Amino acid sequence: MQYVWPLGEDARTVRHARTIIRDELSALGLSPDLVDDAVLMVSELVTNALMYGEAPYELGLHVDAREVMCVVVDGSPLLPEPAEPDATAEHGRGLSIVARLSDGFHGCHPQRYVTHPHLVGKATWFALPRQGSAGNVVPIRSGV
Repeated sequence: MQYVWPLGEDARTVRHARTIIRDELSALGLSPDLVDDAVLMVSELVTNALMYGEAPYELGLHVDAREVMCVVVDGSPLLPEPAEPDATAEHGRGLSIVARLSDGFHGCHPQRYVTHPHLVGKATWFALPRQGSAGNVVPIRSGV
């Protein structure tokens, strides 16, 4: 299952992206902890795209029987670089949060847009195992 949404260019976009991911993953019956982690990481990736990337922006969600992957694409060719930790800084911890919550299953690479196939941007992503609360794989809903 794959979904892609074009994103706007203003601060409301972050809230919109969080709502999309929360609604989609909750509808799959995934654990609230996994949903909360994914929502936080999407918030960080979209914020970074808006602050440091270039339009257009899109949000992708890929779900299969084993994992959930969220992808944020923006038009800047510059790859993100994690900042040195600074406890007093207001910014600069987003990629560290993503790295920690995804257990290192994250990255960035060039990618074609789904919503604008003639454009190439960069995809910043993370993946989480699709586990139920009892550690069992949750089956994919049919008809989605």
